[in-house]
Amino acid sequence: MTHSSRTSDPTPRLTVRSWFVDGLAPDAPPPFAGNIPTSSLDFLAQLPTSGFACWVRGRSGLVGIGRRLRLHARGEHRFHDLARQWDDLVAAAVVDDRVSLMGSGLVGFSAISFAADSGVDSVIDVPEYILGRRDGRVWLTHVRDGDDGACGHSPDDRSAGSEDVDAPSDELVAGLQLTPTPLRDQRIVTREPGRVSPERFEEIVALAASRLRSPEAGERKIVLARDEVITAEDDIDVRTVLGRLNAEFPSTWAFLVAGLVGATPELLIGVEDGAVHSRVLAGTYRVQEDPEKEVADAREHLGGRKDSVEHSYAIDSLASTLGPVTEELHVDPEPHLLQLANVIHLASDAHGRLSTRADGSRISPFEVAHAVHPTAAVGGTPRARAMDLISRFEEMDRGRYAGPVGWVDGYGNGQFGIALRCGQLEERNRIRLFAGAGIMPDSDPESERRETDAKFAPMRRALGVEWSPDTSH
Repeated sequence: MTHSSRTSDPTPRLTVRSWFVDGLAPDAPPPFAGNIPTSSLDFLAQLPTSGFACWVRGRSGLVGIGRRLRLHARGEHRFHDLARQWDDLVAAAVVDDRVSLMGSGLVGFSAISFAADSGVDSVIDVPEYILGRRDGRVWLTHVRDGDDGACGHSPDDRSAGSEDVDAPSDELVAGLQLTPTPLRDQRIVTREPGRVSPERFEEIVALAASRLRSPEAGERKIVLARDEVITAEDDIDVRTVLGRLNAEFPSTWAFLVAGLVGATPELLIGVEDGAVHSRVLAGTYRVQEDPEKEVADAREHLGGRKDSVEHSYAIDSLASTLGPVTEELHVDPEPHLLQLANVIHLASDAHGRLSTRADGSRISPFEVAHAVHPTAAVGGTPRARAMDLISRFEEMDRGRYAGPVGWVDGYGNGQFGIALRCGQLEERNRIRLFAGAGIMPDSDPESERRETDAKFAPMRRALGVEWSPDTSH
């Protein structure tokens, strides 16, 4: 059964068990029909075609199957409301965790709206089953309603779009037994401009750049986005999309949460046992053929004033927002190049220790994400003024695009990426893609539009859309 929880609802009492299923314990066989999958595609083929969530990088990560319940929040206090609901859920849960790894025990997958005034819910989805892989071990978590008398412990003790496009399948109720189903390609019927067309995007880039050049302007950078809608003949097989993204971009985090699917290179925050780290990207070089052979060109391009200044804004934003929630913070003094198949970014990393509250408890991943969102890389600087201009120029609801997406566990750990290189399923056969670019005073509208094309490319290819950099709209 699937439940939905809002602020006024009573907190459900969940019973949670985690155990290893990698074949090393004879009393805990893996839930696969055959052998344990040896590749990402083999694993994806054993998942249901819908009704699952994931956060995977390379061959490690978490996959949730079915949905036990969903927590909702909207508005300015959405981070706080989700954090409180999650804390209440964790406190009420009875947990038997025989794995004791990051991401075992009670886990929720979360996607949070970009803007406070969004009409799209921010959510935490708690799956019925969670498969995890980390440090070469594979485990399974089962989440049930109520306490059926099982022996468990507190989760603090480790030793012991269309909102229903991702709804769970009925066959999962009786128990988890994964049977391979071939991945499907989808035949694309239409690819159409969204609420912000390419032509409109160039217009608002010109308006934004002109404003930034104005002597009285209080903004120094604005990030603007556009969207497009892709419709397939039949249901989109998100397993195929995730498999292609994972294969082409193994260093990114491939995700599927509440119908939001994509692969982000940008980790907003990662929290593990009180340590926090973050990666910020700002400055983009569009790869023409081979990223390995174009590093020198990328270094020269990204060393230019526009990209280096844009990156400095992102670093300053990260340091100023992460600083108040950490006791120690180290930010890379110089950026490095992050090579992806289609773009090369300027990247910087930050590491620190989370502050503790007066009662000795740690700050939650939701609080950290709230502190740093939106970064200058997806909003602009100064933050509040940039957000006002985004709303004015774009005139669209970004939904969960460019918001935090990831997972949290009952021990205070979690990872949130920035929802980039992604799309939101609006129907089972329709998805809305988003891409943005950082606008500076010297931005060229056509160049910025081409940058968004480069950022659309991963999702277009993953969906099977024929595309080249010279394709016209």
